[in-house]
Amino acid sequence: MKLYRSFLGGLAAILVCAAGMVTLRFVAHAVDGAPGIRVDSTPINRDPATGNSYSPVIKRVAPSVVNIYSSRIVKQRRYRNPLMADPFFRQFFGDQDGDEGREITSRDEWLGSGIIVSGNGYILTANHVVEGADEIKVGVQNDRTEYSAKVIGMDPPTDVAILKIEAKNLPAVTLGDSDQLEVGDVVLAVGNPFGIGQTVTRGIISALGRSLSDPSERSYQDYIQTDAAINFGNSGGALVDAQGRLIGINDAMISPSGTSAGIGLAVPVNMARNVMEGFLNGGKVARGYLGVDSQDIDAGLAKGFGVPNAEGALVTEVSLGSPAAKAGVLAGDVVVEINDKPISSKDSLRVVVSELRPGSKVDVKIYRNGVPKTLLITLAERPDIGQPVVKSEDSTTRPPKADALDGVAVQDLDPQLRKELRTPLDVAGALIIDVDHGSNSFEAGLRRGDVIVEINHFPVANAEDAVKLCKAARTEEILVKIWHLERDGVGRVRFLSVDNTKRTQ
Repeated sequence: MKLYRSFLGGLAAILVCAAGMVTLRFVAHAVDGAPGIRVDSTPINRDPATGNSYSPVIKRVAPSVVNIYSSRIVKQRRYRNPLMADPFFRQFFGDQDGDEGREITSRDEWLGSGIIVSGNGYILTANHVVEGADEIKVGVQNDRTEYSAKVIGMDPPTDVAILKIEAKNLPAVTLGDSDQLEVGDVVLAVGNPFGIGQTVTRGIISALGRSLSDPSERSYQDYIQTDAAINFGNSGGALVDAQGRLIGINDAMISPSGTSAGIGLAVPVNMARNVMEGFLNGGKVARGYLGVDSQDIDAGLAKGFGVPNAEGALVTEVSLGSPAAKAGVLAGDVVVEINDKPISSKDSLRVVVSELRPGSKVDVKIYRNGVPKTLLITLAERPDIGQPVVKSEDSTTRPPKADALDGVAVQDLDPQLRKELRTPLDVAGALIIDVDHGSNSFEAGLRRGDVIVEINHFPVANAEDAVKLCKAARTEEILVKIWHLERDGVGRVRFLSVDNTKRTQ
C-alpha cells in the first residue's frame, strides 16, 4: 500500500512538472485516508458521426416540436343512482322516482405534439390529436408562448392534419425524403409523452411499409416502424434521422400494456407532405385513381400467375370505365412496378397511386400469364372514400351437390340464394356451402358463402363446371377465383391457391 501511494504521488508530481508543456486534463492523486479518484472534465466529442451524442441534432430539432392542447365539449347525463347510467339497467327498471338524469357538460382535454414546418406558422400533426376539438392551443418551446391554432386541413385516411398559428420567424424543421429510408437507420423521436415535457428517445427503423390489421378509417397505411419509445402524447411529434431531418410523424404504437413496447409507428413525411401540399394548393387532397381492387400474393399464387416472386399486387377486379380498364388491365394481372417504383403488396399499390396527381401518365409494369408487360395509364381523381355498410346473412342450408375441391361442397347459385347473399347478377359460379376444417381448401381460405367464379383461369358457370375443372386439374396448386361478401357488406373478388398434392381422406 505504501508503495502504491508513493507511486501515485510521484505520478502527480511528474504531471505537474509537465504542465508547462501540455494542457493538463487529467489528475490522479491519493492522500492518506482517501481513495484514489479519477476526474476527466473534457467535454465529450458530440459530433453525431461518432455516435457519442445527438445533442447538436436535438438542439436544432427540439424548438420545432410543439405541444398541442385540444379540448372537446362532452355532454353526458348523470343519474342519482349510478346503475341508471348504464342503458342496460334502464331498459329494465326505467327512470326511478321520476329522475331522468341531469345533463352535465364537461371539457375533455387531449394532449399531443406537432412539428413546425414553416417559419410563418404551419404545423403538421396527427389527425386524431385534433379531430373533434372545439379549441386547439399550441405551445412553442422557444418563447414559451401559447397560440390559438386554426385547422387548415384534416385527412383521416392518412391520419394527418395541418394547423396554422399566427406567428413569424418560427424555428421550422427541415423535411427529409422518407423514400430513401432503410431498415437499420438511426432515428430520434421527439414529443411530449404523458405531458411530462419534451422528451427525446432514440432507436432504429425496425421495418418499412407496415400496415395495421384493423385499419379503421386509415385507408392509406405505409407506416415506418421504430423501436424508439413512443407513448401517449408523442402522437403528432417528430421522427427525425441522425441529421435532424423530419422523416415521419409519430402516430401510434402497438402495445399490450398501453405503454411503449418498442413498436412505434410513424406516418412517412412524404405522405404527410403530399397531404399538406394538397390542402395548401387546392384546398383538398386530390389522389390518383387507377380503378382496381387487388390482393397480396403468396408463393403459390406467384407460381400460378407466373410471377418471379411473391412481390406485387394481384388484380382481382377492374372497375368499368376506369383508367385501368381503358388501358387494358385485366383481373389476374400482377402489378409489380409503377414509374419504376416497386410494388410489394396491395397496400403499397394503394399508397403509391394515391400520392400521384390525377391526370398524370404513369408506366405500370405487370405480369400477365407469366409475361412482363408495361402499360401507359392516365390516372383519374379518386372518388370520395367510404361506402355504406350493409349486413347480410348467409344461407347455407341446402344439401351439397358435389365435392368440387378438397373438402369443399358446392351447389348452383339459384335466384333465391343470389338474393339472400346479395350476389350481383353479373357474378356466375358455384356456391360453396361447406368446407372441411381440416382440408387444404380451408387452410387456403375458402369459406361457406364464397362463390367460385374461376378455376385455373377457366370460368365456372355452375357447380358441375367446378367439379369438372377440379377433376381435370393436374397442377400442384389449384388457382381459385372467388367472389365473397366481406364484413363491411361489400362484395369483392379474391384469388386463392389451394394445395392439390395432398387431399383430405
